[in-house]
Amino acid sequence: MNSIVAINTKINNLLLDKKLFLLFFGMLFFLKTSAQDFIVNKCVVDIYISEEGYFDVMENYDITFTAHKHGIFRTIRTNYDLFTEDSIQEKRKIKIRNIEVPNHKYEADFDFVQKISDNLQIKIGDKNKTIIGPQHYEIKYRVYNAFLFGDSQIRFYWNIKSDMWQTVFEKIDFNIHPPENVDVGLDNIFIYTDFGGETNESTEYDINYENGVFKAKSLPRFKSYLGQNVTVLLNLPLGSVEEIKPWWPFWTNYGWTLILAVLLVLFYWVWNKYGKDDRVVATTSYFPPSGIDPAMAGFLIDDTEDTQDLIALIPYWGSRGIITMEQIPKKGWFGKDDTKLTKLKPLPDGAPDYERKIFDGLFGSSTVSSKQEVLISSLKDSFYTKMASAKTLLKAKAQIYYEAEAKKMQTRTIIATLLLGVFLFGFFLLIWGLFAALAVIPVTVFLLFMTVHLVKKNTKGNKMLSELKGFKSFIKIAEENKLKMLLRDSPSYFETTMGYALAFGLFNQWTKKFEALDLQPPSWYTSSTGAITMHNFSQSFSDSISTAKATMVSSPSSSSSGGGGSSGGGFGGGGGGSW
Repeated sequence: MNSIVAINTKINNLLLDKKLFLLFFGMLFFLKTSAQDFIVNKCVVDIYISEEGYFDVMENYDITFTAHKHGIFRTIRTNYDLFTEDSIQEKRKIKIRNIEVPNHKYEADFDFVQKISDNLQIKIGDKNKTIIGPQHYEIKYRVYNAFLFGDSQIRFYWNIKSDMWQTVFEKIDFNIHPPENVDVGLDNIFIYTDFGGETNESTEYDINYENGVFKAKSLPRFKSYLGQNVTVLLNLPLGSVEEIKPWWPFWTNYGWTLILAVLLVLFYWVWNKYGKDDRVVATTSYFPPSGIDPAMAGFLIDDTEDTQDLIALIPYWGSRGIITMEQIPKKGWFGKDDTKLTKLKPLPDGAPDYERKIFDGLFGSSTVSSKQEVLISSLKDSFYTKMASAKTLLKAKAQIYYEAEAKKMQTRTIIATLLLGVFLFGFFLLIWGLFAALAVIPVTVFLLFMTVHLVKKNTKGNKMLSELKGFKSFIKIAEENKLKMLLRDSPSYFETTMGYALAFGLFNQWTKKFEALDLQPPSWYTSSTGAITMHNFSQSFSDSISTAKATMVSSPSSSSSGGGGSSGGGFGGGGGGSW
C-alpha cells in the first residue's frame, strides 16, 4: 500500500511539474506576443453541423491594433495523426472549402497547396494599407472529413481557439448548432481550456442548451494566451451525421498507383508492337560480318551508342596498320601512366563519318597542321564534344538497319511521356498529395530511359544481328583447338577481332583464351618498359583503354555557390497573428 501511495505521489508531482513548466513556457511566449501589436477583445464562433457530413464555421473577431498593421492571418491545421480506441494510428486530412472574408481583402491557399501542406493559411488585409485601433473580422469556411465515427457515437472535436494564436484572447464565446431533431443534451458536451494534453474539463465556461443550440460563454475571469487552447467535444448519436465514405477507398488513397501501372502497361504495349525485335536466331560465325566495323557492331548488338563502341576503333585501326599505340609508364611518385597514339597513315576513302570524327579529333583534319602523335592525357576535358558528335553520327548511320515507323513511334512516345509526366505530377499533387506526385518522377525517368528500346530492326538489321549474335556467342564459348585452327588460317585473327570483343564488353574474356596459345601480342602495341607477353598485353591494354575511355569523355567541372478529450486534441489546430 505504501509503495502505491508513493507512486501516486510521484506521478502527481510530475504532473504538477509539467503544468508549471507549460505555464512558464506559455508566459515566455506571451511576452513575445507584444511584437504582434494587437489583442482580441472578443471572439464569437458559430458552428453549424450538417447531417450531410460537414460543418460550417463562422468566426468573428473584435480586435484592437496598438500599432499600424496590414491585418491578420489565420492558420488552420489540416493534417493529423489520430489514434483509435485500439491505439491504431490513423492519418487524417481534413478539407477546408468555401472560404469567405466579407468586407476585407484576403488570400487563401489553393486546393493543391492544401494537398502538400499541413496547414491552410488565410491572410487578411491590404499590403498597400495599414490600420490601427479597433477592427472587426469575420471568417467563414466549410470543413469536411472532421468527424470521428465510433461504434457507439459520433464525436465532433474542434479547437475553437488553437494554441498558436500570437496574442491574448480576453473573451471567447461559441455556439454549436447540431443537426435538426438530434437528441443531445448538456451531458454530451465537454470543454477544455489549457495547454495541450490537459484532460480536465474547463471551469471557465457557462454552457446552456437553448432551442437546439449549445451556447458557451466564457466567464469574466477568462483569458487565453499563446500556448493555450479552447477545445470543444460534442458526442452525437449514430446516424445523426452521414459518414462521407469514398466509393472505393483504395482509389481514394492509392489510385495514383493504378494510373502509374496503366502507364507502364501502355508503354509495354507500344514496345511490344513497335519496338520488339523479331525473333532472331544466332548464326554460328567465327568472324564479324563483312563491312561492319566494331563501333557499328557494338551499336547493333544493344541498340545503344556507347563510348566503348567508338573506343573499339582504336584496336581496329591498329590491326589495319593505321596507327600504333604505346603505353608510357608514370614518371615519379605522383605521376600517372599515359598512352601515345601515332598516326601511320590516313583513314581510307569512304570511312564512315563517325569514324572520321574520332580520327580527325585525335590527329587533326588538315594535312598541313595534322598531328602525327597524340597523348591520351592531352584529351582531358576537351575531347568530349567530339565523342558526343561521333555518337550522334553513329546512331544516324545505323538507321539503315531499323524500321522507320519504329523511329517515329519512339519520338512520339518520348514527347507523350514528358507531357504526361508533367500533367500527372500536377494532377497527383492536387488529388493525392506530394508523395504521389514525387512518384511520377522516377516512373517518367524510367520510361524515358526505356524508350531507347523502342526501335525495331528491319530485314537487313535482323540479318546483321543474327551474325553478330553468333560471333558474340563464339567469343564467349570458343575452345582452344578451334582458335588454333583459325590462327593457322589467319595469323592475325586475334588482332582483327579484338576490337569487336572490346565493343561487346568481352575483351578480357577473349584475350584470356589466347594466352595459352603462345601468341605474340599485336605489333602495333608497345610499351616503353620493354617486351611484353600476351598476358601482360591483356592487362596493359585494358588499363590503357580504360584510361582513354574516361579521359575522352571527361568534361570541365562546373562550380556553384549559395547559400477522451483534452485541450488542443481536436481538429482545427493552427493559430493566427498580425502582419
